[in-house]
Amino acid sequence: MRASSDLLRRCHRPSTGRDEDDDVNGAALSNRENTTVASLDVALKNAMSIDGAIGVALVDYSSGMTLGVAGGTGEIDLTVAAAGNTDVVRAKMRTLEMLKIEDEIEDILITLGSQYHLIRPLTGRTGKGLFLYLMVSKSRANLAMARHQLRTIEESLEL
Repeated sequence: MRASSDLLRRCHRPSTGRDEDDDVNGAALSNRENTTVASLDVALKNAMSIDGAIGVALVDYSSGMTLGVAGGTGEIDLTVAAAGNTDVVRAKMRTLEMLKIEDEIEDILITLGSQYHLIRPLTGRTGKGLFLYLMVSKSRANLAMARHQLRTIEESLEL
């Protein structure tokens, strides 16, 4: 089973109708779920503290589902933008495969007139199939620092 599917199950597990606090295994699972959600919340908040940050999302690129979002603007629906970028990630993954390039994508940069969009696939064992999507203002952001900080956030993210 894919790691991103495991994350979805942990974060969105249906109620079993029993009090899991009374069950040692249930309590351990609840603690792990809480840690995962807390780690994701911290990562999204940290990404929003990057100079010029407009919005950030954690996305499953196999389904296009957004697992977490922070920031955004009235004109930009981050969920739609993040899901749309799954096609970009899939295309690049397919291209690497067709070219038989045995390497990992560090990040993908899309430069607009007023914004940078950074896509960073997660490389940890539990993050396979996921990517961080960060939008920053071109006039307020330092691109090198934004890339560095996003890498640091990705490395510290525990799913």
